[in-house]
Amino acid sequence: MSEDDDFTFHSMFSDKVSINNNDGFVSPDGLCWVSVLSCLLLACSYVGSLYVWRSELPRDHPAVIKRRFTSVLIVSALSPVFVWAWKQYTGVRPGPSLLALMGIRLEGVLAAATLPLVLTMALFLGPLVQLVLDSPWGLVDGIKLGFDPWFWTLCVSDMRWLRNQVVAPLTEELVFRACMLPMLVPCAGPTTAIFVCPLFFGVAHFHHAIELLRFRQVSVSGIFLSAVFQFSYTAVFGAYTAFIFIRTGHLVGPVLCHSFCNYMGFPAVSAALEHPQRLLIVSCYLLGVVLFLLLFFPATDPFFYGSSPICSLAGGQRAMCS
Repeated sequence: MSEDDDFTFHSMFSDKVSINNNDGFVSPDGLCWVSVLSCLLLACSYVGSLYVWRSELPRDHPAVIKRRFTSVLIVSALSPVFVWAWKQYTGVRPGPSLLALMGIRLEGVLAAATLPLVLTMALFLGPLVQLVLDSPWGLVDGIKLGFDPWFWTLCVSDMRWLRNQVVAPLTEELVFRACMLPMLVPCAGPTTAIFVCPLFFGVAHFHHAIELLRFRQVSVSGIFLSAVFQFSYTAVFGAYTAFIFIRTGHLVGPVLCHSFCNYMGFPAVSAALEHPQRLLIVSCYLLGVVLFLLLFFPATDPFFYGSSPICSLAGGQRAMCS
């Protein structure tokens, strides 16, 4: 972004500007309020769509899942309208198209679909080794199973698998990353946006605790601990996928990483410590963390993905984008 473009960007929304203490980043006066309220409205719309259907059935019942698919897909399809309305109201006119800002583009898509996923798999090296050791199939048989069309037919016919591996990762990353980050970056800058965006994502997952309370599946104290853990885990994970989105400028990476993490679940550290092959597994846990830290920035280097469109909204604070 040139100096003239930067001046135009900051003057479109208001004649007044306010200084954000985050490395001197300058944002139009009032833009943050509009951005935060827009993100809050979008988060409430997403979570609210899960409860428009009144039912006494649990959340894993196929009928409940199908109904929620309908409502959540409608909200997700309409979510770009929130970004468009935000642009119209604030007067922010970025160079890239709306789809490019949301990470839907072809440049660097192959790298975006592989490198972030490999990085995430490196972090889960220990759990992956543990999964292979405990699998009833051998490694070769497991690979063959992955190429079996019948296996994937069974997966797609399972409503819970479809929710956890396809619909939830796609819609949540679209709404909470692809739509919210373009509204937050001009206000707070990329670095702050990475840590603010997951707060909406974490709060949105409190609905799991509400459902536990509704069906009295655990005690009140258990629900509280579950809610705290859920918020903490989703906030950290949300920051990670927000980082990937901003660094790569693609939606596909966060979606695939989200789907992979949903499949793996939270690492079963206690089971690893009690496993007959615990020395091997624990070593892989530690090796995975080391590899993840070493590859964290190299694997997300914008060199592999082309210029990230969302970084055109960052003004002078673009360290995270290079």
